[in-house]
Amino acid sequence: MRRLRRWYAWWVRHAARLRDVLYAGFSLLTVVLQAASDGAGWGIKDWFVLGAGVVASVALFWRRRFPATVTMITIAAMLTAGIFVPMGLALLTLAIRRRDLVLHTLGFSAYVAYVLNSWYGDGDFWVSVFTAPFLIGTWIAVGAYIGARRDLMVSLRDRAERAEAERELRGEQARLGERARIAQEMHDVLAHKVSLIALHAGGLEVNPAVGPEKVEGSARLIRETARQAMEDLREVLGVLRSDVSVDGADLAPVPRAADLERLVEDSREAGVSVTGEFALPDDVPASVGRTVYRVVQESLTNVHKHARGASTDVVVQGARGAGVTVRVTNVRPVAAGSLLPGSGAGLVGLRERVELAGGKLTTGTTTEGGWRVEAWLPWSDGREGAEPAVIVDEGER
Repeated sequence: MRRLRRWYAWWVRHAARLRDVLYAGFSLLTVVLQAASDGAGWGIKDWFVLGAGVVASVALFWRRRFPATVTMITIAAMLTAGIFVPMGLALLTLAIRRRDLVLHTLGFSAYVAYVLNSWYGDGDFWVSVFTAPFLIGTWIAVGAYIGARRDLMVSLRDRAERAEAERELRGEQARLGERARIAQEMHDVLAHKVSLIALHAGGLEVNPAVGPEKVEGSARLIRETARQAMEDLREVLGVLRSDVSVDGADLAPVPRAADLERLVEDSREAGVSVTGEFALPDDVPASVGRTVYRVVQESLTNVHKHARGASTDVVVQGARGAGVTVRVTNVRPVAAGSLLPGSGAGLVGLRERVELAGGKLTTGTTTEGGWRVEAWLPWSDGREGAEPAVIVDEGER
C-alpha cells in the first residue's frame, strides 16, 4: 500500500509532462506511418511530410503554455502536408484551455485547412467538405467537455474552501460572542455581591471603635454575601457547561417584585440608604424581567462603588402596552473615592442589553449633582394578565 501511494504521488507530480510525451509520441507515430504509406519509396513529398510532422509533433510539448500558437503551427502543417493528428491534439488542448472566440476562429481555420488540402491534394474535395466538421468537431467537443468538467471541479473546490473559511469565521465570531456574553454575565452576577462585601468591610475600616456586636454582625453579613456570591458563581458556571440557549436566557434569573426588594434590602444592610417602589406584575415577559433586574442590580452596584454614602431611590413601574420604566437616582455622595475600581464595562453592557430588548437607557447627572439611571423597556399589550400589585418599600435615609 505504501508503494502504491509513492507511485501515485510520483504520477501526480509528473502526469502533465508524461501526457506531453504520450501526445508527441502518438503524433510522431502517425506521421511516420503517413510518410511511409507510399510503397514507391521515400520521395521529396514524403520527406516534407515527415519534417512538417516532426515540427508539429514536437510543438505539442508546449501545447499547455501556448495552446493557440501550437494550434496555428499544426494547422499550417495540415494545410501544407495534410497531417491531421497533431492538429486534432492541438485543438483538443485548446478546447480544454479556453472556449471563446479564439477557439471558434482556429476551429474554422482548421476546417478550411483540411478542405483546401483535400482540394489541391489527392483527396475528394466534396467528401472533405462534409466530413471535416465531424472530424474536427469531435476533437473540439471532447476537449470542451473535459475543460468544462475541470472548470466545474475547480468551482466546486473553491466553493467548498469558501464555505469552510466562512464556517471557521462564524465559529470564531460565535466564540468571541460567547466570551463577551460570559464576561457580561460574570460581571452582573459577581460585581453586585463583591461591592456589598466591600461596603461591609469599608464600614468596619472607617469605624474601628465599633463594639463587638457590630463587628460580629458585619462579619456575618460578609460571610453570607460571600456565600451567595459563590452560589451565584457556581450556578453560572454550571449553566455555562450545558447552556444551549441562543441569547443566554438560561444564565439570568426571571425576577419578581420580591427579587427587586431583596436587592434593595441587601444594599440597605450594607449601610446604603435606599428606598424602593415597585409596580412590577408577576406576568411580565421573561426577557423584560431579566433586563429590569440587571438594570437595578448594576445601578445599585455603581452606587456601592462610587456613591456609598448617598441616599438612593429605586422606582420600577410597568404595565402592558405602556412598557416598563426603571429609575435609580442617588443624591450627591458625601464620601469621595471608590471602594472598588470600575472597569467601565457595566453601563456599556447594560446599554447593549436594554437596546437588544428594544428599549432605551439614559444616564447622567441630576440638577442636584447626583446620578440617575433610567431605562424604558417595551411591553406589548397582546396578552392578558393580572393587574400590577404595587409594593412600596421605604427605607431609612
